[in-house]
This record gives sequence, C-alpha cells and structure tokens, in this order.
Amino acid sequence: ADLLSADFTYANERLAAHYGIPGVYGSHFRRVALDGELAERRGGILGHGSLLTVTSYPNRTSPVLRGKWVLTNILGTPPRPPPADVPDLPDRGAAGEAATIRDRLAQHRESPACAGCHAPMDPLGFALENYDAIGRGRTTGEADLPIDASGLLPDGTEFNGPGGLRALLLDAEGNSFVEQRSGVLERYPVQ
Repeated sequence: ADLLSADFTYANERLAAHYGIPGVYGSHFRRVALDGELAERRGGILGHGSLLTVTSYPNRTSPVLRGKWVLTNILGTPPRPPPADVPDLPDRGAAGEAATIRDRLAQHRESPACAGCHAPMDPLGFALENYDAIGRGRTTGEADLPIDASGLLPDGTEFNGPGGLRALLLDAEGNSFVEQRSGVLERYPVQ
C-alpha cells in the first residue's frame, strides 16, 4: 500500500525540477517530503517518471499501456493479449478533426472485438493522462486539446486523475492490501 500512498519521493535537483518540486539542490538523491497538491500528483509509484515513461510510446502517452500496467502489476489481473488483426488507433477524430487520445480510443472501442479488452484498461490509463510521455505534468495533450483525466468503472464508480485512481485502488473495507485489491476487483470485473 505504501507504493501507492507514499507522501514522499527520492529526488536530486534535476529530477525535482522535472517533477516540479521546489527547493531541492545538488546531484545526490534524498528523500523529499510531499504534501498537498504535490503529494496528489507525485506521491506513490503512480507519479514516478520511470513508470510513466515505460508505459508510453516514444512520441506520446498511452492510456492503454498505463491501464494495462495497473491491471497487471497492481491488481494482478492482466488483460487478454490483443488479437493479431487489431487495427491501428486512428490519427484523427471521426470527421478528420484533431482529437484527444480519449476520443480516438472511443473510436477504436466501437469495434466489439476492441471494446472487450479496452473497457478495463482505458479508464485506469486516462487517470494518468495529466503526465506526458516522460512523466512531466501537463494540462493539454495532443493538438493542445485539454486533458480529461477522469475514469468511469463498469459499475459506475467515477474517479479523476492520479489522486482519484490512487484513492480507488486503496479504498476498501479491509486493512490489508490483498483485501483492498480484491475489493476493487469486485467492483471492476475483468473479462
């Protein structure tokens, strides 16, 4: 549970600048306390640049890769492998206009074969869209369109941003992480 809820990180001056953490100087890594909005954005593993980079493509973020990482590594329920003939994500909106990654994934999910796999992944990944491909904070995405970092689970549970996702993953009646994880899984059936 501490991996998700830590109110600290380890950073040197360069990483602290990347994360937007003021007052860290020098090249040595040290524990840095986080509070308020900074803890919401950078607390726990969901705000680490390494995780956010490895779950992105070189030129853009990927809610799918990020959602898959949460399903596999936090919830222990990896999604099925994609079928061999999965079409590429559309480059533009349905009418040829610039579109957010959320809108383009909605187009992709119009295919029932795609929707089954994306339903459990996309909402989790959308919560991390306020981070770019290397984990810097942002408010706009591709084509300078505003980011919607909200997610909606199949049972109707809503959450927003990394703090909302973290709270969802930690919210449960039990005290152990295993009990917490199973509580989330009951609300979030994976096919």
